[in-house]
Amino acid sequence: MTTLAARPIRGARGQDQRQALLATQHLRLMVLMLLFAAAVTVVVGRLALLGVLEGGGADRARALTAARGDIVDRNGAPLARTIDAWTIGVHPDKLIGDPATIAQKLADLMPDKGDQAAFYAQITKPVSFTYLNRRASPALVEAVNAIGEPGIVFERETQRLYPQSSLAAHALGFISNGHGQSGIERALDDRLTNPATSGTPVALSIDARVQAAMESELGGAMAAMQARAGAGIVLDVRTGEIVSMASLPLFNPNRVGMAGTEQLRNSVTQSVYELGSAFKPITMAVAIDSGVVTDMSRRFDATAPLQVGRFRIKDDHSQNRWLNIPETLIHSSNVATARIADLVGRARLEAMFRKLGFDTKPDIELREKGGPLWPKFWARTTTMTTAYGHGIAVTPLHLANAYAALVNGGVWRPSTLLKVEPGHVPQGRRVISEATSYRMRQLLRLIVLDGTGRKAEAPGYRVGGKTGTAEAASGGGYDRNRNVSTFAAAFPMDAPRYVVLVMMDSPKRVAANSFQTTAAYTAAPVVSRVIARTGAMLGVMPDDRRDIDTNQLGNLVWRAPGEQHGADAE
Repeated sequence: MTTLAARPIRGARGQDQRQALLATQHLRLMVLMLLFAAAVTVVVGRLALLGVLEGGGADRARALTAARGDIVDRNGAPLARTIDAWTIGVHPDKLIGDPATIAQKLADLMPDKGDQAAFYAQITKPVSFTYLNRRASPALVEAVNAIGEPGIVFERETQRLYPQSSLAAHALGFISNGHGQSGIERALDDRLTNPATSGTPVALSIDARVQAAMESELGGAMAAMQARAGAGIVLDVRTGEIVSMASLPLFNPNRVGMAGTEQLRNSVTQSVYELGSAFKPITMAVAIDSGVVTDMSRRFDATAPLQVGRFRIKDDHSQNRWLNIPETLIHSSNVATARIADLVGRARLEAMFRKLGFDTKPDIELREKGGPLWPKFWARTTTMTTAYGHGIAVTPLHLANAYAALVNGGVWRPSTLLKVEPGHVPQGRRVISEATSYRMRQLLRLIVLDGTGRKAEAPGYRVGGKTGTAEAASGGGYDRNRNVSTFAAAFPMDAPRYVVLVMMDSPKRVAANSFQTTAAYTAAPVVSRVIARTGAMLGVMPDDRRDIDTNQLGNLVWRAPGEQHGADAE
């Protein structure tokens, strides 16, 4: 019998081998994918752990995906930045070396963070993890790593840095757990953390150079006069931009934990004060604009204190005669101002205060804003006393905005800490006529030339302004031994560009102010120095050949032979 056997088919056998090979490769690919997924899980878990250790896992993850936006001044100078930094931490339960020895080495490398005892307390805490340094340099990381302790760990993370230290601290604010807690950091938190916008720096209206000058002059005066607090503002009268906002005492947003409540408080926008005679030009503007006063030579009786019911209104430096409009402001007469306010009446004066925003919190982006102390009942005496700044309390920013409207042609605009681009100036609202605004510029200039504001003059800058001194409120009454001294100014008065306001809370009688605590001796000289230092930076060139015409009003001022008016009045 013959048996026939079929020859194996080579094509089928090769196909089986290829399928086996593909299966092997697929298996390898799956293994690699699983390993990659495991690695990703480890990384994500590590990031989540870091977030938990920091005390804010969601904030930490968000910070790692999109850096917080930078903040710059109006010229692009950095004020707040997000930077890469190293953190040094320790797992106390994983230390293998002698804690006392490790603590000594850490103290030698980081003396600014504490001594051996402080580090020993940290690295022996009954916790799983604690930070030793949240903003370490690479060199420091390398030195600490050389200790050779596996329980000490290092991580790279983003940090908020304020490169100008305490400069403009209250305008900037600070952050915690990745979110703004005050200032612009808080007001614009969503914008600064939004990945779609955080790549574009936020440009503030602040000019770092002007801010530095204001803080320097105000801080020096406060220290010399031992004042409790101070506020300084430079405001663009055309746009409402705040070029400088200084509140003293200062704090360092890089080390905000070292600041107390008084340092963190923004006196410009949060604190309200009775600002005294600085209100008188506002009252005069109402009288002129409403037609109550049409003749600058019209005189009002200031021969004696004014008795209204049980209230007695008097002048600190009485002239004991009838005073016309320029003289009322030059000598800062409470009596004459009260008589004018009585003619103006409650309705018109109250309406002006409301137009100027004195009945609401200041109009600005910040959340830290104080509400004014508005009279609960407007009696006849209320109208008279609020006319010279008593019985009503507002923030320094309220007053700066009001003065901008007095001199810029009569338009009130909200203030802003954001740089205003050309063509985007807020329309604002008219509060007085252009003619009244021009008259107020003449009167304010005359006060500096021949009245209480003479120490505010800055040669060539044509300064105009008004002093305001009021007894500090205390325990529901007034402290006769403490003054709140304010000078509100504008320059140049022939073409106003900026308001400069300085307020000092409770300066003491010292040689620096000739042992006088009125604004003429405390706040006015600071305004003079700030304008002299910053005028050219702000684009205003000093010019002794230019000025607003005050001859007509100046001729109305009575002068005794050899008499010098203004320096001692308030």
